[in-house]
Amino acid sequence: MDYSKATAEQIAEIASVYSSAIAAMEASGIHQWDDIYPDIQTITDDIIKNQMYIGTTNGRIAVCFTLSKDCDEEYKNGNWKYPDSKFCVIHRLCVAPEFQHKGIASETMVYIENICRTAGYETIRLDCFTQNPHSQRLYDKAGYKITGYADWRKGRFELREKKL
Repeated sequence: MDYSKATAEQIAEIASVYSSAIAAMEASGIHQWDDIYPDIQTITDDIIKNQMYIGTTNGRIAVCFTLSKDCDEEYKNGNWKYPDSKFCVIHRLCVAPEFQHKGIASETMVYIENICRTAGYETIRLDCFTQNPHSQRLYDKAGYKITGYADWRKGRFELREKKL
């Protein structure tokens, strides 16, 4: 997997990855994302802020994610184990359906942790939809502990944290 920062020229392809992932989740009864979120504007903003990454294989985008110090107000609901740590937040981790079930998400989590460790972050935070068992298994396996919950438009999300 070749990882890099996403560029404006890749917006349409990235949007297509998210759209196909949304369709696959919907077909599996996971109603986490839709045409409202994540949308083109969110993807564009992530790229403009230089926070979106992609992983490619054979010239095709297999995975997208955003790393940021920003988090929603609902993150205050987390009983963070390391409240004073320098943290980074993973947003919108998405594996294209044709690349799912091949270990790419796990590989990407290792890559993310290495980026964050190198950048001097002490912990990583994220949120995980309670109705997405695939994400829950991924984050459990990677050692992310539930610290609380947040309720958004699509339902309840686990707030998770890992010390690097």
